[in-house]
Amino acid sequence: MKTINPQINMAHYPHRRLFIPYLLMLCCTFSAFADEPSVLVETAPVMEKSIADTLEAYGTLEPDQDQVLSLSLPHAGLINRVWVRLGQRVEAGDRLLEVVIAPDARMQYLQAQSAVDFARRELTRKQHLLEDQLATRAQVDAAQKSLNDANATLQALQKRGLNVAQETLRAPMKGIITRLDVSQGQRVQADTTAMLIAAETKLIARLGVEPEDLKDIRPGTPVTITPLFVPDVTIESTIREIHAMIDPATQLVEVLAAIPEKEVNRLVLGSRVRGRIQLESRTSLIVPRSAVLTDGGNAYLYTIADDRARRIPVQTWIEQNGVIAVSGSLKPGDRVVVTGNYELADGMAVRETH
Repeated sequence: MKTINPQINMAHYPHRRLFIPYLLMLCCTFSAFADEPSVLVETAPVMEKSIADTLEAYGTLEPDQDQVLSLSLPHAGLINRVWVRLGQRVEAGDRLLEVVIAPDARMQYLQAQSAVDFARRELTRKQHLLEDQLATRAQVDAAQKSLNDANATLQALQKRGLNVAQETLRAPMKGIITRLDVSQGQRVQADTTAMLIAAETKLIARLGVEPEDLKDIRPGTPVTITPLFVPDVTIESTIREIHAMIDPATQLVEVLAAIPEKEVNRLVLGSRVRGRIQLESRTSLIVPRSAVLTDGGNAYLYTIADDRARRIPVQTWIEQNGVIAVSGSLKPGDRVVVTGNYELADGMAVRETH
């Protein structure tokens, strides 16, 4: 029987010196491909859609200044009683203050009463003299004018409340005491502002906006109002006014948004609020927020091409509801990595989940 030698006789291969290195290189190449790491990733498509930018502004909930009533004391006196406190709700007709009229103010009224009595007696006397032809018609007319002037002065003092020794000031409407400038035992001068009462159902959100952002805002722009400490409450409104100067205290420009009357019961006057102002929408490329990574402040993401990751620098724009608008070397339909991208490097092999 003929025995077959399994060994290769290299003498039969004239290029044996080239063959062996080639064989070794081929084996190493297959080994390298077999051992190259790959990352399991999940992808999502790049989409193109219209998205609206939002501008956040912060401020306070205040009464509408058109619905705030200033209560003043028409005469000097002593604050004898104060029945209300700052922030208190009042109904129309509720007692607010009791004021004891100042003696000199009371004296003005008493003197006016005496002047009326004297003018009336003088007119009667002149009329009797005219009947006896001891006075002229002009003298009677002058006496009548003096009585009219004295009555006018007395009525003016009565309207100021000087006809009583003390006066009770009552609420002219339902509202909230938003300012209280007097206290019990205080002596006040005439025309002193005692307090402000604001209508409870007329509220506004006063928001501060950076001057450079005003170009994107106009009356009627939608805004969502949310109290900072009650984030579950959201009120839909629109911008009513845009002021034309920078507030020296905040260096911001104030914009006002009216609160619908049906929503005021959900809010507390003086609350800090956040306004999300809805700016005009525009078409942009949209990717899931998890697709965008940052490196040294620069944003980037990974796309998939031929089962390999490709790092793409991007610029970001609006972020809302889990997606973000981007721009870069992308087009609608490209697939971007949303899971597993933290493990990737540019050119790394990947396996997609299905």
